[in-house]
Amino acid sequence: MKLRELSSFLEEIAPLAYQEDYDNSGLIVGNQDMELSGALISLDCTESVIDEAIQLGFNLIISHHPIVFKGLKKFNGNSYVERVVMKAIKNDIAIYAIHTNLDHILQGVNRKICEKLDIRNVSILKVKEGLLKKLVTFCPIADAENVRKALFEAGAGMIGNYSECSFNVEGSGTFKAGIGSDPHVGEIGKQHHEAEVRIEVIYPVNMERVIIASLLGVHPYEEVAYDIYPLTNGFQEVGSGMIGNLESDWDELEFLKFVKQKLGAKVIRHTEIRSKKIRRVAVCGGSGSFLLQNALNAGADIFITADFKYHEFFDAEGKLIIADVGHFESEQFTQELLLELITEKFCNFALRLTSQNTNPINYLI
Repeated sequence: MKLRELSSFLEEIAPLAYQEDYDNSGLIVGNQDMELSGALISLDCTESVIDEAIQLGFNLIISHHPIVFKGLKKFNGNSYVERVVMKAIKNDIAIYAIHTNLDHILQGVNRKICEKLDIRNVSILKVKEGLLKKLVTFCPIADAENVRKALFEAGAGMIGNYSECSFNVEGSGTFKAGIGSDPHVGEIGKQHHEAEVRIEVIYPVNMERVIIASLLGVHPYEEVAYDIYPLTNGFQEVGSGMIGNLESDWDELEFLKFVKQKLGAKVIRHTEIRSKKIRRVAVCGGSGSFLLQNALNAGADIFITADFKYHEFFDAEGKLIIADVGHFESEQFTQELLLELITEKFCNFALRLTSQNTNPINYLI
């Protein structure tokens, strides 16, 4: 298959609109029309991963972390980033990154961590804002059902576990068709009053193009009137981190040992043991210190993440345990997640997890 087919699938699951502003998810190297011979999945795209792809005869690497975060002005091999990009281009290997957009979805990176740690009844820890819009349009009463149906089929009207959600109110619309127009109702040069329905639906911003196209395709008017309003509502299905519950209470130290074993962590940096029970657990793959207050507000007994700085550990103030398990350790199951998602969709596609350990951090035990 072509790369476009696979990247479209990945962006359907984790839309690029869901990534953070600083991020660089998506196709970094390659052409969407290239024929794929196979894909290698990794957490990071390093030179050794490129070499492994060459050896396997694969021409696509799907990594969690983008190899390029900032603009590159020179390609002379003076940094590992330049060398990776140069080697990929030289060997016709595409590089695709799926980073914070995969972090932010319900079935993403954090859900996988929760599965590994037997955390249940999960929800997003900090919902993402600015991802929803409202469409308002007006049509004749007789056409309202067809317009609503088209909008729903295009993906509008989803609110949590509810679909086909809309608000409708009847009123009177006026217009006067000008010379050269072809009005659906009324006469050219005469003001017309039409009984209409005002239809309101909410939709994710990444679906706007398809939804507007569907509206224009089914609406009976030659000129379709519609308004689009940005919303500040949080999108409950998209956001950072995850919070859930254990099936039973755990001793703090015993749970930390359990986490260490499950994640294969060499060491866990943590705040003081409080001699309390653990039941409610917050997690965030990668650097999650920015979510500490959210974890506290959600009543977490422990917050499992990575990359906490020294002074940030004080901010727990004994209200929960901060467990810094390491960046690689917290995100390592992302590779397994991608393998499962892609294999379920493309069962006959050559796909493999990298054999390279790309963790740049070593521990002297």
